[in-house]
Amino acid sequence: MFAVPAALRKPVARLAALAALIALAACQPVAPGNTGPVSRGGAVPVALLVPHGTPDAQEAQLARDLEAAARLAVSDLDGVEIDLRVYGTAGQPAQARAAALNAVADGARIIIGPLHAASANAVATATADRGINVLAFSNNPTIAGGNLFVLGQTFRTTANRLARYAVRNGKNRIMVVHSDNLAGRLGRDEIANAVQAEGATLAGSVSYEFSQDGVVSAVPEIRTTAETNAVDAIFLTANTAGALPLFSQMLPEAGLGPDRFQYIGLTRWDTPPQIRDLPGVQGGWFALPDPARADRFASRFEAAQGSPPHPIAGLAYDGIAAVGALARAGRGLTRSDLTQPAGFQGVNGVFRFLPDGSNERGLAVATIADRKVKILSPAPQSFGGAGF
Repeated sequence: MFAVPAALRKPVARLAALAALIALAACQPVAPGNTGPVSRGGAVPVALLVPHGTPDAQEAQLARDLEAAARLAVSDLDGVEIDLRVYGTAGQPAQARAAALNAVADGARIIIGPLHAASANAVATATADRGINVLAFSNNPTIAGGNLFVLGQTFRTTANRLARYAVRNGKNRIMVVHSDNLAGRLGRDEIANAVQAEGATLAGSVSYEFSQDGVVSAVPEIRTTAETNAVDAIFLTANTAGALPLFSQMLPEAGLGPDRFQYIGLTRWDTPPQIRDLPGVQGGWFALPDPARADRFASRFEAAQGSPPHPIAGLAYDGIAAVGALARAGRGLTRSDLTQPAGFQGVNGVFRFLPDGSNERGLAVATIADRKVKILSPAPQSFGGAGF
């Protein structure tokens, strides 16, 4: 679909596989959530649903990494005991539903996982009338609601962080360039909302067909919109596994280089490392989790497992960390408990669940300078501080 430099093909393929794993559809089950303290003197029963049993090798490795991260979190808890029970879903909704019902029968107070949208919806629906909340490994808020919460970093959080930073640094006329698919349109809407909430002007929006020809065809319209509307920043939804490498070449060639316009990215521009060599990404702004915390987790995980963690493995750690924090405080696992304003500390920094089932995370703003990642604004350490 997209032509990318040969050195990037293998890492980009892995990122594309990740994107396919976490591309999610929408459904909103409704549920109460259990009441009472998490633990009454014993271990807290927690169910972890991961795609053990899947025939897909990459997904099977992800399942192992999610379980390993969850067990690392359990071992890190001080003064709280978690009875972690792991259930395989094979990546299938019917099996995920059956696993969830078995977990509830076994006494689980909360479910962490599963991975896929259809499975998450099946699990949340099956457990809604049983007072069990579900913390799914997703970054798509459109599936959240009722007893279903998402753990992944959302477009809304990223767009808000970057729009706030852009406006505070003098960028007030921001245009959006987005793919004409579900992910692109969701990203466009969150960017538009964030820009307007910060008091800046949404100075145009250009879509492109998600293909190499689509990117090429969109460049003239992007140039016209940027110049006609006196744009000072171009906010792209493209990622390194798709259109970003091509845009980073073609926009400067069309006279829209980073010397004239501030590029801003809704996705990370630092992975795979080879992407940092592209001239067009130099100076672009993007958001990423707290680097110090993320690096400590990755180092500890690799020391224990012999290989680096999957990019979303830390979500399993965060789910356990949230349960442990509530147990330590003598809280329950109700919606009000999970959505406490102070949030929780995870391996990627501070995060909290919102009443609509989505989440908010503390992010750093970074750029690529001389092919290296440079932090421009550090990740906030608590809610209400700088960056929020």
